[in-house]
Amino acid sequence: MPVNKRSKYRGSRTCGGGTHKNRRGAGNRGGRGRAGINAHRFSKYYLEEGPVYGKNGFNPVDTTRVTTIDIGTLDQMVAGLLARALVTEDEGAVAIDASSLGIEKVLGSGRVTRVLRVSASAFSAQAIAKIEAAGGQANVV
Repeated sequence: MPVNKRSKYRGSRTCGGGTHKNRRGAGNRGGRGRAGINAHRFSKYYLEEGPVYGKNGFNPVDTTRVTTIDIGTLDQMVAGLLARALVTEDEGAVAIDASSLGIEKVLGSGRVTRVLRVSASAFSAQAIAKIEAAGGQANVV
């Protein structure tokens, strides 16, 4: 009895690979090199290398990436942040220092359900409007 596939197929013409034309050329393996990174191998390269920005992965040198968070997400995180003592609660308002959380800019997407005093490097106009509409303050540091 054969122990493994190699000895099982020893002597056969194609070793279990179908017809004699199979397992030839780069077409059998989906192309050479990075072929298909935007098509049939998208998920593999996205997981290994991260998202590719721009055509052919070109990143302009002068761009700066700003860490952002939506005000709705920040509002939902308050309970967890209070439990970890990363934010303070005084006079019915929750004081959040975004820079201590590693956030540079607060954006205006989402819903504000509590009174927040948020301090960050930058705010969008919509974020300031939503914070102040709920009775809070947006402090630019």
